[in-house]
Amino acid sequence: MTPTQEQLTALGGVFLAAVLVDRIAKTGQATEAGLSCMLGSLLVRDPKDTLEVYGGDDLNLREGYRALVGALERDPSALQREPLRYALSMLGLERQLAKRDDLLETIGKRLPQIQSQVEHFGPSHENVIAACGALYQDTLSTLRQRIQVHGDMRNLQQPSNASKIRALLLAGIRSARLWRQLGGHRWQLVISRRKLLKELYPLMRNE
Repeated sequence: MTPTQEQLTALGGVFLAAVLVDRIAKTGQATEAGLSCMLGSLLVRDPKDTLEVYGGDDLNLREGYRALVGALERDPSALQREPLRYALSMLGLERQLAKRDDLLETIGKRLPQIQSQVEHFGPSHENVIAACGALYQDTLSTLRQRIQVHGDMRNLQQPSNASKIRALLLAGIRSARLWRQLGGHRWQLVISRRKLLKELYPLMRNE
């Protein structure tokens, strides 16, 4: 994998979280595989490469890659507007989080507790989702910028869906942090679109 592909893998995680948030908000549903991939990504320490953060398989990220391609190609028929908005909001929130050592410390302390729940229940169990959702609420929800999620109010008002959305936003912001650590910058999405697309297509070869 090239350094740019490592960045795109992390960005695929941001967009996968955004796609799943949009789907839960609109339909009340999300695949267990997608949830497990994103929640599992919160707990991977010292991965050998970026893909290992997402279970070691590009297939886990294909929906995120697809949404990212739609955003980079600027094709109106392929553009997923709400997921793009959520993804850009997560990139913005990550920048705010980076300046808050107190919130980073809270997240760092509570993730090992969530890790023990995952070992006991599995990554997509409701207890794990609730713990991740509560961690998002206690940290990122306190920042000035908020992510407004749009969808069907009947879905958004269900506590289990609200927890899933918060948990996915937390995981998406973790991916945004990873993307930034790998050298990613928002300006790349504007001025390096063709280069990014060229490096992204091979990652989608499994489709």
